[in-house]
Amino acid sequence: MGGSDELSEQLLRLIDIRLLDPLEVLLEDDRAIDGARDRLRELTADWADAIENGSDAAAIRTIARLMATLYPDDHAFAPPADWWRAPFGQAVVRRVGHPFAESVSLATAGAMLGISRQGVHDLVRRGRLPRHADGGVPVAAIRERLLHTPPTSHTSPISHASPLLHTSPDLHASPDLHASPILRKPPIEEPT
Repeated sequence: MGGSDELSEQLLRLIDIRLLDPLEVLLEDDRAIDGARDRLRELTADWADAIENGSDAAAIRTIARLMATLYPDDHAFAPPADWWRAPFGQAVVRRVGHPFAESVSLATAGAMLGISRQGVHDLVRRGRLPRHADGGVPVAAIRERLLHTPPTSHTSPISHASPLLHTSPDLHASPDLHASPILRKPPIEEPT
């Protein structure tokens, strides 16, 4: 399965779990949702293509809309490190970096790069990645490294049993994304 296919499937699963399933429960009728599921299958393929192959403006706009819809909350967007290993996380870090953080912990940097925390530590120690003043790794350096490294199948694993599909709002908090995610002053993440 190609990158866009994996991304499209993850987006469809997230939308189904976070939006359609609760609506189905509320309406007590799955037939009312079937048309939306069919339409969303088409739309997620378009969104995945825009994120992976579209212009920067189209990709950022699509990412911002999806994040605002899938992760609505008043808290800073702080997904677990493994979120960045999934197709959507990989697409976000490649297109915009972290929407709200200037630097991330070594564990999060590892997830973004598809390597271990120790692997990031080694890259920092050897001078292949800079260390941020807060002890983490600058997201811009991670993004730059990813843009010069083609994605591989091991950098975007996700399964139906993945914790990334968990719907607890405290795991997937997100701020209001009506403004461009790149223009915001990011909060600083505590190093681990």
